[in-house]
Amino acid sequence: MRLSSSTRKRSRNQRVSNPRQRKQQHLLDVKVRARKATQHRNRRVLMSKIVLAAAVCSGSVFGARVAMRRFFFENPDYRLAMIDVQTDGSLLRDQVLRAANLREGENIFRVNLAQVHRVLQQLPQVDEVEVVRKLPGEIDIRIVERKPIAWITGEKEISDPFQSDVAFLIDARGVLMKERKLLPEYLGLPLITGCTNESLEPGKIVQSVEAKAALELLRLSAASFMQTRFQIREIDLSKGYCLVVTDKNHTRVTVGFDQLEKQMQRLEQFLVYADDSKREIETVNLLVQRNIPVTFMKPPAEVINDTIDPEETPRIMKAIPVHPPAPASGKGKSAPTAPGKNQNGPQPFSLQKQNSEKKERIGNGQ
Repeated sequence: MRLSSSTRKRSRNQRVSNPRQRKQQHLLDVKVRARKATQHRNRRVLMSKIVLAAAVCSGSVFGARVAMRRFFFENPDYRLAMIDVQTDGSLLRDQVLRAANLREGENIFRVNLAQVHRVLQQLPQVDEVEVVRKLPGEIDIRIVERKPIAWITGEKEISDPFQSDVAFLIDARGVLMKERKLLPEYLGLPLITGCTNESLEPGKIVQSVEAKAALELLRLSAASFMQTRFQIREIDLSKGYCLVVTDKNHTRVTVGFDQLEKQMQRLEQFLVYADDSKREIETVNLLVQRNIPVTFMKPPAEVINDTIDPEETPRIMKAIPVHPPAPASGKGKSAPTAPGKNQNGPQPFSLQKQNSEKKERIGNGQ
């Protein structure tokens, strides 16, 4: 037992590997340490390169910004000296500059052209905008304004749209406008009344069926023949189911919302017929597809004659008895009266005439 225990203790203290194995293990430890050292060294080199690149980039950006600020943004040669505004409508230069927040004297590179374009495009009067920067100190603004084709209001009747606060100008796309400077040609534009199905505000696009139908009708009436023969002066939308159109000759045409082109073709046929017959249409109802009711105005000569020589009041004729009464034969006897008549009643027309003539002769001394 003792020998076995000592032998066991020596076996614990003895090396497991032989010299060859220990040498191989030492070589492996050296390779692992060398690989780790290489990895650490590569990481330090990579980090140093990244830091160097960041420093170079930062320096480049900082230098570029300083150069840009010195040579462009703070250079007095690039000061905005002129702002050229051209428009084909009633917009004023001060209105455009105030809306775009532009003023002369600031640096031309500090002006955001995209923002200026966006702000001006939102004006109700503006249809198209072009903003161009011209170095060293000029900005050109070209504006194409909307062309109004009619007045529109929610009132059923309006005397002067120029002086009304509830009347707005409207273009072919349905955009509402309220211009400060009114041109003389706006006075002759058609008037659309009775638009009560939506609120009217500047810059808003009309969405009601009635208003869109009225705009389409104005577009169709601008054809070659209709433009000269049927010039629309007013379109009434108050009925809600149709359009009542009045032209310059006071012809009233009732038009439906659907198939406007076909209705205008039928109206054109009626106008051609009226021109051939030298008559003027007073009313026509195009809602009816067959047997369309049409009324014509009186000829001018007949209207003038009725005004100068009005019709006389017809004379009421009294009845004359077939057998006139016989004259009286003597005193105390009276002439027989007509049957059914009282002796003291009214006398016939012929007898009244004879009595009046007799009184006239007596008055003349005959």
